[in-house]
Amino acid sequence: MTRLVVSAAHKSSGKTTFTVGLAAALTRLGRRVQCFKKGPDYIDPLWHGHAAGRPSYNLDFNTQTPEEIAALVAAREIGMDLALIEGNKGLHDGVDLEGTDSTAALAKLLDAPVILALDAAGVTRGIAPLLLGYRMFDPAVKIAGVVLNRVATARQEEKLVAAIERYTDVAVLGAIGRRTDLLVEERHLGLTTPQETANVERVVERLAETVAEGVDLARLETIVAAAQPTVRPRPIVLRGGRSETPADAPTIAVARDGAFCFYYQDDLEALERAGARLTFFSTLEAARLPDCDGLFIGGGFPESHVAGLEANASLRADIAEKGRAGLPIYAECGGLMYLSRKIVWGETAGDMVGLVPGDAVVHDRPQGRGLVLLEETAAMPWGPLGAIGEGGAPRRVRAHEFHYARLENLAPGLAFAWEVKRGDGITGRHDGVVVANTVASFAHLRDTSRFDWARRFVAFVTRTRERRRAGEAREIASLRRDPAVVGEAMALGGWA
Repeated sequence: MTRLVVSAAHKSSGKTTFTVGLAAALTRLGRRVQCFKKGPDYIDPLWHGHAAGRPSYNLDFNTQTPEEIAALVAAREIGMDLALIEGNKGLHDGVDLEGTDSTAALAKLLDAPVILALDAAGVTRGIAPLLLGYRMFDPAVKIAGVVLNRVATARQEEKLVAAIERYTDVAVLGAIGRRTDLLVEERHLGLTTPQETANVERVVERLAETVAEGVDLARLETIVAAAQPTVRPRPIVLRGGRSETPADAPTIAVARDGAFCFYYQDDLEALERAGARLTFFSTLEAARLPDCDGLFIGGGFPESHVAGLEANASLRADIAEKGRAGLPIYAECGGLMYLSRKIVWGETAGDMVGLVPGDAVVHDRPQGRGLVLLEETAAMPWGPLGAIGEGGAPRRVRAHEFHYARLENLAPGLAFAWEVKRGDGITGRHDGVVVANTVASFAHLRDTSRFDWARRFVAFVTRTRERRRAGEAREIASLRRDPAVVGEAMALGGWA
């Protein structure tokens, strides 16, 4: 098996376009490709999944330890021909000045070569000092080659290749021209999702064809294979869990459709490992919730589906009723907006579930963006703290947020599950509004060794279900002792 990191000099250089096209092109050649995405990103992995035919996984220094990142890659690349990792931003960009959270650091951690997808718009000879600088800045990073992206003309390509070959030893693996039909539309939260892209399979097919035509795939595979380490450490075993779902497992309904699609694949798997059975439903089509013991509504684009969500009044009423009755619900960002009274986006407005007493108003600029630190409060209903810091204090949980919405017209006296130590959350100081057994926040959690939220949520769902069953059993026992009820039941032919 081989590993490859795709990076660039800066963001919006065409990394995702190239990665999706490369994954699809190699898959069509019979290669088994496992994709990964660096950082907290939901949309790019969805495109990876369409290209490679299997879920993509996120690698994130903020929420995972380096050992956990290495373990995840080692576990998921078994049986694959290529572990294809798309970086984020530029190769050396990151929060840390020393670059410990950069794509370069990830490449070194995984001992993987890097292919640079460079935006060549308006550049010719200047490409050479750029590559030389990247070579010299951190020689430990194995830059295996370059793919020139958004090349305007054949003449420009000739100049670019000549400059690179004259001044550097970096292999030019190919070039991709400027083509508007290769662009995936962007919006306020990034690229549009595959679910909302017309003829998505044809889009992926065009990307595969373009990469296959413009890039020497055979040479790329040869160079990447030659850059692999001769000895690789044994894979670290991932955190375990139940391999088989028990018959009496609690069922968690998961909203998954065009409005809600922001889920980490390994979070869903963590819920199953913790003993839950997942059942998926559409907020745009289902008249009622499926039979379930808990509900998980992730992020997405509810503001783009206001009319459809509002039109499904029966589902909204069902969620509101069950939420107020104590159904355990966890909602993130878009899920929080859906649970609010209404969503307002410019001239568009629509009624939502109404479980959270506030209005989700979408603004023109981000209202929260970046890495956050959260500290759990006593209002969190999930039970005993899953992570304790030094001296018994709550450990600060690392997460991220990216939302243009703000929760406005909030009812007074609300309880919150999180105190925000860094970030914006709902109020600037708090996040995770608590209503009955519902926790709804702008922050996106990630189930890792640093905070295994999935285990806690499943345990909470299970305890809540058992309390409900015990209450129902007591009620039935009480009815059986009521002479009037017994007489009526006997007249109807006995107890059901």
